[in-house]
Amino acid sequence: MPAPSPHRVAVLVLEGAKPLDVGIPAQVFTTRASMPYEVRVCGARPGLVTGGDGLSYSVAHGLEALEWADIVFVPGYRFPDREDPPRAVVDALTGAHRRGARLAAISTGAFALAATGLLDGRRATTHWHYTRALAARHPLVQVDENVLFVDEGSVLTSAGAASGIDLCLHILRGDLGVAASNHAARRLVAAPYRSGGQAQYVPRSVPEPLGERFAATREWALRRLGEALTLDALARQAGVSPRTFSRRFVDETGYTPMQWVMRARIDVARELLELSQRSVEQIAADVGLGTGANLRLHFQRILGTTPSEYRRTFARGE
Repeated sequence: MPAPSPHRVAVLVLEGAKPLDVGIPAQVFTTRASMPYEVRVCGARPGLVTGGDGLSYSVAHGLEALEWADIVFVPGYRFPDREDPPRAVVDALTGAHRRGARLAAISTGAFALAATGLLDGRRATTHWHYTRALAARHPLVQVDENVLFVDEGSVLTSAGAASGIDLCLHILRGDLGVAASNHAARRLVAAPYRSGGQAQYVPRSVPEPLGERFAATREWALRRLGEALTLDALARQAGVSPRTFSRRFVDETGYTPMQWVMRARIDVARELLELSQRSVEQIAADVGLGTGANLRLHFQRILGTTPSEYRRTFARGE
């Protein structure tokens, strides 16, 4: 059997582009045996592009790369609220979308997508520092400042640079399955899954220890998904009351503790469906869901498909 054609990824570098934002999709979708992607970094024209933070980029491709791409990433750039990108850039993005390419913005790259009109009437996000500016400049966009990324199907947006990793892994899960995205996350030493609905870490008048407070508890739970995990048991492991644990856990993850446990179980089930020949009943027992019927119920509710359909789509061929 011939190898499938690689997914074609264009990374559009605009004036003032942020280094991390440019590097994230270029590194996540790097071409290798386990990653059937081809990446082209491009600009408004080939040549030198002045970036932000003291860096510049020498790009080999111009806007013709957007005609080639299946997905176009627009990294964040400096001063996005001052003026729209050049007309040729806006037209190229619109044309790529019209041909069926997905458009994905990292951080302030959302301003470039908003300039196309493709975000009008849709939810979108950007870095917390610019959410009000995005809403003011593009009032038809439904700006959500409390999420890490938004997937509207053919247009996707994310918050700051780190959430660009979350967005890329989310896209990778949809393209290749959870095993591939988990592998990429391990390669990047990144969290394999953070909810798009998780709140951005905006500055607070009284700083709170967010993000990693319960990381050890989550790791503890991931090693025991086949066991009966209760709110009380998780709270005891974290050394706080169940009420405090529940409240702060939602701040960290965007989910209640038991919602998070259920999604972790479903993610492990997905990986077992992809990489093993174990039956649905066996997998249900492995991940702590007891019966195949219970696994099917939660799998359908969370992913909108059945375990059998998922296995047919993502199982690794021999």
